[in-house]
Amino acid sequence: MSRVALVTGAGSGIGRASAVALARADFTVVLSGRRREQLDLAAEEAGPEAVAVMCDVRDPTSVSALFAEIDTRFGRLDLLFNNAGVGAPAVPLEDLDLEAWRAVVETNVTGAFLCTQAAFRIMKRQTPRGGRIINNGSISASSPRPLSAPYTAAKHAVTGLTKSTSLDGRAYDIACGQIDIGNAETELTEPMRTTGVLQPDGRRRREPTIDVDHVARAVVYMATLPLDANVQFMTVMATQMPFAGRG
Repeated sequence: MSRVALVTGAGSGIGRASAVALARADFTVVLSGRRREQLDLAAEEAGPEAVAVMCDVRDPTSVSALFAEIDTRFGRLDLLFNNAGVGAPAVPLEDLDLEAWRAVVETNVTGAFLCTQAAFRIMKRQTPRGGRIINNGSISASSPRPLSAPYTAAKHAVTGLTKSTSLDGRAYDIACGQIDIGNAETELTEPMRTTGVLQPDGRRRREPTIDVDHVARAVVYMATLPLDANVQFMTVMATQMPFAGRG
């Protein structure tokens, strides 16, 4: 039986590339996201066995419906890639709108928690028991960019969720790891290649990026390990990006 993988935020960027790569690695992939057209195109690229399911990870009812469909259709879940995430406008901390803060925290943290919780319920009772959860963290959690308080705080929380999930899942053969990504070439990093992004010294500069397929290959590596082995944390980044010593 093919292993079943769920990728959230799968309509574009890292999620889409990872879903396609997992399908090529013989996973049956469920792609979830909020934008139907992009999601369908991504599922088409992932192949005939891929399934697209609309879901807003901030909404408990939507998450419950997503996992109920997975349970009904496949009867198991072997991999959850908590990839869905958003950022906030780069404005001074004191000027940030509360709704922008909430959107980042609810998507990046609460969404990952709700999906992890639902995945646990399936993974604990299925046969064979267990599975793997991979969280999309960020190097910004430990080395923030200027004017990034919501994103940095949320990704710092994701690291805590990763560690707790890894510990709490141990008794049920549920492994959990995290991939921290630096400057993958997606829609969100377009300014890095064009107008440049704000640096700690106040200047703007262009930064090198990497092909998103390198990230997808890393996700597949983490996903295909046997459950008695785990990548707890992995960083995949552009070699010459300003990370070491940033801040």
